[in-house]
Amino acid sequence: MANKNKIDTIERPMSPHLQVYKISFTMIMSMMHRISGFILYLGSFLFLTWYLSIFFGQDAYNYVNQLFSLSIVKLALFLFTWIFFHHLFGGIRHFIWDVGLGFDLNSIEWLARLTILFSFISASLLWIL
Repeated sequence: MANKNKIDTIERPMSPHLQVYKISFTMIMSMMHRISGFILYLGSFLFLTWYLSIFFGQDAYNYVNQLFSLSIVKLALFLFTWIFFHHLFGGIRHFIWDVGLGFDLNSIEWLARLTILFSFISASLLWIL
């Protein structure tokens, strides 16, 4: 018993956590990649609703189309599209790292910025077309 108490009082180093690090743009992009994957999972139920409305007939399909024509739902669909492209380009960024390229600090920063830029341009072009 005395030995156990001695072990409990040993000073152990704490692992670095978010309070230790200065939050950088690339850290935020890493968190956004994880969050966007989760949102894509949840948002896919919107498309499932649309597909099921086709199965349930013309009235159900028209009702869902009316819901999807609301401005707030269109905004949500645009954000879902942006999140899709954000996650796609974030995955490409990770693939570039998996190949062994782009590990210098300048490249890491530029890849993160290009992810934001390309995802916004791609989502906007898709909705314009």
